[in-house]
Amino acid sequence: MDKTDLAYTPASELVELITTKELSPVEVMESTLARLDDLNSSLNAVCTPTPDLAMDAARKAEQAVMDGDALGPLHGVPTSIKDLSPTKGIRTMRGSHVYADYIPDEDAPFVGRLKAAGAISLGKTTTPEFGWMGCGKSPLTGVSHNPWKHGYNAGGSSTGAGICAAAGIGPIHQGSDGAGSIRMPSAFCGIYGIKPSYGRVPYGRHTTNNHSSHVGPMTRTVTDAAMMLHVMSGPDDRDQTSLESPPADYVGRLDDGIKGLRVAYSPDLGYLPVDSEIAAAVAKAAKAFEAAGVIVEEVDPGWGDHHDMERIIWSVSTAANLAPLLDEWEDKMDPGMVACAREGMGYSGVEFSQAQTERHALYAKVQQFFERYDLLLTPSLSVAAFPVDLIIPEHWEQHDWDWIRWAGFSYPFNLTWSPAATCPCGFTSDGLPIGLQIVGGRFHDLRVLQASRAFEQIMPWADKRPPLE
Repeated sequence: MDKTDLAYTPASELVELITTKELSPVEVMESTLARLDDLNSSLNAVCTPTPDLAMDAARKAEQAVMDGDALGPLHGVPTSIKDLSPTKGIRTMRGSHVYADYIPDEDAPFVGRLKAAGAISLGKTTTPEFGWMGCGKSPLTGVSHNPWKHGYNAGGSSTGAGICAAAGIGPIHQGSDGAGSIRMPSAFCGIYGIKPSYGRVPYGRHTTNNHSSHVGPMTRTVTDAAMMLHVMSGPDDRDQTSLESPPADYVGRLDDGIKGLRVAYSPDLGYLPVDSEIAAAVAKAAKAFEAAGVIVEEVDPGWGDHHDMERIIWSVSTAANLAPLLDEWEDKMDPGMVACAREGMGYSGVEFSQAQTERHALYAKVQQFFERYDLLLTPSLSVAAFPVDLIIPEHWEQHDWDWIRWAGFSYPFNLTWSPAATCPCGFTSDGLPIGLQIVGGRFHDLRVLQASRAFEQIMPWADKRPPLE
């Protein structure tokens, strides 16, 4: 195959080609690194490439194949790690001048599991400072660009992961999601991303984010995501919130289908504005689910607007993380993030506790909803990608830091620990990707994967490639 086709070959196929000796891990990694070298200066997806480490690991992976050693489920497959995630001996900057020279002394649990499964990291992917927002820029690593349209937002905070997956710089990428940070870049970049149930993938040592951040895969196919999620999942004592049970057979049961499930579709969750092209594409995608043997019912979940609650929790969490740093570092920080933290400092303990009480009430409402329905379909985002110098589209109400409203479909499922995925479902008239969100009840990660797979078969997307060649 030519180099471009190799770049877009799914991990599921690469593993088969590598284990049958039709393709060498060295050949795969050389091609991936060459593509990274060609595209990264334009896209700014990888802030800390590790080509020497990657090639050394690829050579060892090749030797293991030749020696007939037992091989992991991702043997020789290129991956990347988000720059928020600790990597032993490899710089982890978190998009901030504060950590520009920080080198962790241990891997996050999921990093170790990816290595043990045979995946090989090509480096660390870009993120906004401390992952604070849904836009792809950082005061340390600069602006990252959407591969579908240069100068446009690729989403955040798993910015580089989304770009790499869309641009064919490796098939599988690690993201994390505190208010949509897997689903936003996946939707903007036209790829698949899933935020699993909270605790499914052990996070490791938590930052102050009120137990909202989830770790998950960002890929071009659902099968690749299922493979990656299975590898990363399972209990770990380093994370007191990790789930005790091992993951279900995500790969083996992926094609079981969703016939007979009760599927709800909400175009706006009852209160969110949505751009017209987004609304039309998602409505068409929801209708397409009927081909999978389900009846789709349009609903208003009746949960109410919880934006103010999320705004309090988000800003107070940001303040808690930044308070010890502002005196020394504020002039080198993202000003929007600083404004967010300053607002958070103004809330009282009573107001924060009341917001947490509202969060618990929202969880109860969502849990009761998923007693009536098996799945919920919504837009992934209210907007398509917009110019990268903005944090809010020009036609939306402006604010000095509160970008959350255009991502209003995302954060409710962080606060309620529900699994949620985004699937590409079309393009705007400007050629920008649109995402459909599939949400399941807590612990029903397999069901969300199966629904994603069913939709992928009805409306395939992996053949769509951004205009990079």
